[in-house]
Order: sequence, then C-alpha cells, then structure tokens
Amino acid sequence: MTSPRLLAATLGLTLGMACPAMAHADLDATGQREVQALLDFVGHSHCTFIRNGKAYGAEQARSHLEYKLDYLVQRHKVNSAEEFIERAGTESSFSGKPYQVNCDGTEQPSADWLMQELHRLRTAAP
Repeated sequence: MTSPRLLAATLGLTLGMACPAMAHADLDATGQREVQALLDFVGHSHCTFIRNGKAYGAEQARSHLEYKLDYLVQRHKVNSAEEFIERAGTESSFSGKPYQVNCDGTEQPSADWLMQELHRLRTAAP
C-alpha cells in the first residue's frame, strides 16, 4: 500500500515538472516576463561570467541562475526581477564573492549589468 506522504510527494513532483510556469508562482506576470527576459539576455550574451574566480559561458551562466531561481521560488524568496537579481545574480551563495561579467574586455559586477538590462527592458516596453 502506498503511503499518503509518498503519494503527495510524487504528485507534487509530477505537477511541478508538468507545469513549469507554476515554478514562478510568487512572481506576478510582469515579474515572470522580466525574469525570463533577463535569463534570455544572459543565455544569449557573448560575455564571460566569472563566478568564484572561474569563467563560464553564457549558457552555463543562465543554467546556474535558473538553478538559483528555482531554489528561491521553492522557498518563496523572489517576488520581483529586482529580487531575482539581488538574490540570484549578485554573488555566490557559498563564498559570498560577487559575480562579475566580462564583456569585450570590460569587467563589471553582474548585478549592475543585469540591472542595466532590466532598466532597458522597462524603458523599451510599450
């Protein structure tokens, strides 16, 4: 006989995988669009991302930020694009070292880079 807890956990996992849009439940529709646009921006960037002293490509950076976003969403700790940047895109959760982005030889904190893109997205929106 299947335990109720096991059944509930299995159902929750199945629904979570079947409904990826629900993964950002604490973000309103605008927040979801902005965070998705930021993730797309990161994933299509030609920049190098520096995390804990090691350089990563755009797709690896996006994947890492998505992983952190999922963690935060599960704990109801992200309600806006700004919170996503602050809590996922600013620094290493393990070392506390700030993330850096190197674009065409110019290095800057990833938080600044992401906030600039968020501002651009908002001013370009109709």
